[in-house]
Amino acid sequence: MNKYYTRACNFYYGKNAAKLIKKKLALPLCGDKNIAFDKIEIFKRNKHNTLSKIISFKKIKSLAPLCKSKVKKDLKKITLKRKNFLNNVDFNKPTIMGILNLTPDSFSDGGKFNNEKKSYLHISNMIKAGAKIIDVGGESTRPGSKTIPVKSEWKRIEKVIKNFKKRHKNICLSLDTRKSEIMLKGVKSGVNLINDVSGFNYDETSLIKLKKFNISKVIHHMQGTPNTMQKNPKYKNVLLDIYDFFEKVIKKINNRKIVLDPGIGFGKDLKHNLTLISKISLFHSLGFPILIGTSRKRFIAQISGEYDSEERIGGTLASVLFLLSQGVQIFRVHNVKEVNQGILVFKEILANFKN
Repeated sequence: MNKYYTRACNFYYGKNAAKLIKKKLALPLCGDKNIAFDKIEIFKRNKHNTLSKIISFKKIKSLAPLCKSKVKKDLKKITLKRKNFLNNVDFNKPTIMGILNLTPDSFSDGGKFNNEKKSYLHISNMIKAGAKIIDVGGESTRPGSKTIPVKSEWKRIEKVIKNFKKRHKNICLSLDTRKSEIMLKGVKSGVNLINDVSGFNYDETSLIKLKKFNISKVIHHMQGTPNTMQKNPKYKNVLLDIYDFFEKVIKKINNRKIVLDPGIGFGKDLKHNLTLISKISLFHSLGFPILIGTSRKRFIAQISGEYDSEERIGGTLASVLFLLSQGVQIFRVHNVKEVNQGILVFKEILANFKN
């Protein structure tokens, strides 16, 4: 049996986008009149192969009945304005999620902010630089890292989590953990968002335990575990496999407060990562905001080679700006000020661009 998928493509921006939407020559992406598209890529997948074709959105009538029905449903989700369900976050604008790793061994900043004073200062600096979400984690999930006990993880983050809302009432607090015990402690301490890199697979009781709380969740994709994920990862089709994974987890969650993260670098090689970044707009057809974390990731070094740098700001910003042009809403980054600056300049250029 065939399964169909729809990806918005051929984008227009700013004044051009608004003009084309008004003339009904293009459709708005996620309800945003500053980004429009007039073509779609349709994937057809079955047990034997995957085919795709790009057509104008006006030619949907000519599609086979089953395909046409699915594409129409997808287009409704692609064009729908995203509802704002996170504290002080507007999904119609690019949102920066600042990273706070309270670990001794994270891949780029392990041990830098473990001191209580340093962690509070770093949070304040990220907020001043434009972060609307702060993502706090106490367990490293870098390639090759090992699981730590619940007690150790909670000890690392407890003070920051418990005191966060006293200091930053209106900032969205995200908790990066795979363990249900930590999630529950976090929710009771005022956490707004649960960001589980395992996609709620590591601890199978997580979703059941969280059911009574109306808490927002990031569905993050990872193949394997942090200890094994980079050992020859394989997919039939990385883009569509992750789409299917998202669909499956969405059905398990009892509310619509969902953010999707395809997990760049989590069980993916360079080709997988580039495919996901270049065709990220497929995931808009699931109808939820998209979060991406490309900050300082290894794929930047794989591409830049001898021009790699310690903080990889150039590669991070290049990927963020491309993803922004594809309608991605949330960017998880280390260098908040630099990324925010790049987004503000890029957005202004796009808004004023005319053919």
